[in-house]
Amino acid sequence: MSCLSLSSSPLPDPEAALKLSALGSLARLSVYRTLLRSGAGGATLAQLRKRTTIPASTLRHHLTALVRAGLVEEDRASRQLRCVARFDEIKRLKSFMLRDCCTQEHMLGTVAASNRF
Repeated sequence: MSCLSLSSSPLPDPEAALKLSALGSLARLSVYRTLLRSGAGGATLAQLRKRTTIPASTLRHHLTALVRAGLVEEDRASRQLRCVARFDEIKRLKSFMLRDCCTQEHMLGTVAASNRF
């Protein structure tokens, strides 16, 4: 998955809530940001353990939550499990969060300006 790929499909509220919930843990946020920094090549479990200092069993638990939320993809190559951030999904989440940004500012500004006179 390339970090340059874009997804234009809108993110429904329940799916956004699931993704935000998965990122609502400091440990999962740390794992996810580590994967984002790793780029399209991702990281193995051993690399993630080393970079985050999260114990293996706990790391697996957090990765499962991120995979269920669609934010991480896992790929098993022989005996190694490689995890990759789904850049398309974080872009969808970003678009969801900013979709209505400042939409009422214009309306409020118009109302405020009309109340001046």
